[in-house]
Formats: sequence, structure tokens, C-alpha cells
Amino acid sequence: MAARVRSIYRRLVFLTWFFTLDLIMFGAFVRLTDSGLGCPDWPGCYGKLTPFGASGQIAEALVQQPYGPVSMSKAWIEMIHRYWGSVLGMLIIAIVFMAWRYRSQIGRSAGLATFCLVAVCLQGAFGAWTVTHKLMPVIVTAHLLGGMLLLALMSWLAAREKAHVPVPAGVAFYQPWMFLGLVILFVQIVLGGWVSTNYAALACMDFPTCHGQWIPEMDFAGGYSVFRGLGESSSGEIISQQALTAIHWVHRNFAIFVFVFLFAIALRLRKEQGLRAPAQWLVLLLLIQVLTGLSTIFFQWPLLIAVLHNGGAAGLVIAAVTILVRLNRAGTDYKVLP
Repeated sequence: MAARVRSIYRRLVFLTWFFTLDLIMFGAFVRLTDSGLGCPDWPGCYGKLTPFGASGQIAEALVQQPYGPVSMSKAWIEMIHRYWGSVLGMLIIAIVFMAWRYRSQIGRSAGLATFCLVAVCLQGAFGAWTVTHKLMPVIVTAHLLGGMLLLALMSWLAAREKAHVPVPAGVAFYQPWMFLGLVILFVQIVLGGWVSTNYAALACMDFPTCHGQWIPEMDFAGGYSVFRGLGESSSGEIISQQALTAIHWVHRNFAIFVFVFLFAIALRLRKEQGLRAPAQWLVLLLLIQVLTGLSTIFFQWPLLIAVLHNGGAAGLVIAAVTILVRLNRAGTDYKVLP
């Protein structure tokens, strides 16, 4: 009975982890297709369960603004994202139920599962605020950060359910460095989210320079003014090109630091058999992030590449958290029951 419960719980965790990753990817698609206000209310679409029921209001909005944020396709993209989030919430509730109900068979996962439930509820709130605050950059960026934090928690749960070759005790030395690497990765994700939510990906069209200069003219105060509307400065005027350049330039250059830091750690850890797989993924994903990041500039931000760039960031979070979980077990003969 215990083995069966454990098996069901493990499958549920991995399924939910996969749904979380997919939802982050689809969330990037929502943002990059400008579908965040496809249904300008919440949780329904003009008070209806589906865009079909709101077809009249959507048609009226299209007449008023033919190239505005509302259309039938954008409404469906936004609502599918919400449906997906609802399913994810129900899966996490099931995980929490099993973790508490069968905690003697499953082990110490109830607390972490509960944190996942709190995180997904907060994500739902930020999803609502994203709409009600009309894509305010700080809210959208916080929504992205919350999604990545939820993915990190689910990756933590999933990593605890996967058996691996024991890690030698001496390798635990790298645990605080890997944790620091995860922190700076999240800083870079926030910077990247700020680029995306302010539509600053094409603020610099050349590389490695920006506007033909290593340090171009920039407005950091305007670019990093937090509480302001989309496309606006803190004074309500249209955001300047210099502010957008500052947003892009900081993200681009901080990426170099993140790459070097994580790449160096991953190269060392991949020598250990118990860490080889996630460390190799970390190396590969870092290289992919460089390629997709540069491609957004050279190919002027094609949708597929931009979504893959977001997915690469999510993959880095998964790999880094998996390494941290295994480093935390260093020196123990940890095995997961079949």
C-alpha cells in the first residue's frame, strides 16, 4: 500500500511540475502576442465563461479599436492561459491533500507542498492584477517572477522524488555557491521580465555594442521607475528611447556575469556522477540562452525564439534547483522507493 501511494504521489508531482513548466511557456506566448488584455476583465471574458459567449462584446471592441488589445484570437489565448492555471491549481491541491493525508508513507513533503499551494494562489492574484492594472510593468514582471518561483518549488518537490547516484560529502562545499547562482539567476530573470514587459528587446539592434557604442546614452531613472503605466514614464509621458536602452543594456550585460558564474560551477559539478545530468543541462541551457538572446536582436524578436528564450530561463531554474537538492543530500545514500 505504501509503495502504491508513493508511486501515485510521484506521478502526480511530475505531472504538475510538467504543467507548471508548460504554463510558464504559454504565459510567455500570451505576453509576446499582446494577449494579456484579450479579455479585459477577470476571471471571465466580459463576464462570460468563454470568448464564444462574449463574441458580441469582442466584435464591438474591434469596431472601436481595430488594432487594439481585444480580438477573438487574443481572447482565446488569454482564456486558455487562465483555464490552464486553474487546472494547475487543482493539481497542486491534490498534491497537498496526498502529502498531508499520507505523510507517513510519503515523507516530509507536506510543508513544501503547502508552500506550492500558497504560491499558485498568489499567482492567481497577480494574474488578476495584471488585467485590472492594464499590464502595468511591475505587476507583469512580478507575475513572471512568481511563476518562476512556483516552478522552483515544484522542481524541488520533483527532485526529491527522483533517485540518483549518491553525491560525495566533499561536494557539499559548492552548495552555498550554487544557491548564490540561483539568486543571481532570478535577478537576471527579473531584468529579463522588465525588458519584455517594457517591450525593450529591440532597444539595441546591434551587438556587442549598443547604438554603435559600448556605453550608449541611457536614462536609468526613467527605465527603472517602478510604479508607472505601460509605455509611460513616471510623469505620464511616453517612455524615452534612452530609458528603453538602459533597460536592455543592463539585462544584456548582467547576462555575461550570470553566464560566467553558472558555467564555471556547472563545469566543476558535471565531474560528479550524481550531478552530471543536471550540470550538463545547465551548461547546454546557458549556451542556448546566449543563442536565443542574440537571435532576438539579429532576427528582430521572432515569436518562437522569444518564447524559447523564456523557456530556457525556466530550464535553468529547474537545473539549478535540482543540483541544489542533490548537493543538500551530499554524503548520504539517498534512495527513493520504487
